[in-house]
Amino acid sequence: MPAAVVLALLYFFLLREPPQPTSLNDLASAQSQLDEQPPQNPVEETPIATTVMIDVKGAVKSAGLYELPLGARVADAIEAAGGFLPDADSRSINLAVIVLDESSVYVPKAGEETAPVPTTASGGDAQPLVDLNTATEAELTELPGIGPAKAAAIIAHRTDNGPFRSIEQLTDVTGIGDKSFEQLKDLIRVR
Repeated sequence: MPAAVVLALLYFFLLREPPQPTSLNDLASAQSQLDEQPPQNPVEETPIATTVMIDVKGAVKSAGLYELPLGARVADAIEAAGGFLPDADSRSINLAVIVLDESSVYVPKAGEETAPVPTTASGGDAQPLVDLNTATEAELTELPGIGPAKAAAIIAHRTDNGPFRSIEQLTDVTGIGDKSFEQLKDLIRVR
């Protein structure tokens, strides 16, 4: 090897200036810059309701507003209200129906004519809104245009991304576009 190459290698390995250690001030400055940056994907925890509020009226022992666990049935609501009065027409009530938040149960007296079912502005039967954050796959498939695959996609989306914050976020679900959303927007809600 020529002497010039040897000298260059010696200079490079032995005589060059060693790297300066990072000072504590530099480390503190870098850390404060990291602390000032907002988190990349802040996750906002939205509590998912575990109870429903239902108004029980009519021929029950103690009519009123009751808080029941999510998934409770009409039978549970009537039991919470103290049960049927002796003159209640219990045969006119479907005790198996799952109660939805903000709904009511009216128990008529025997022989009492019940009021007609309220209708929506379009003239159809009023249906309770389906909550995107609590609905089961079966409840979701009752919506128009939502089959088992789309219902599973909705549940997977809320599991992976957290609860829906608005009904418009439904369009973030694979397979649900603006046209589907237009059909569903008056039938769904987010709590």
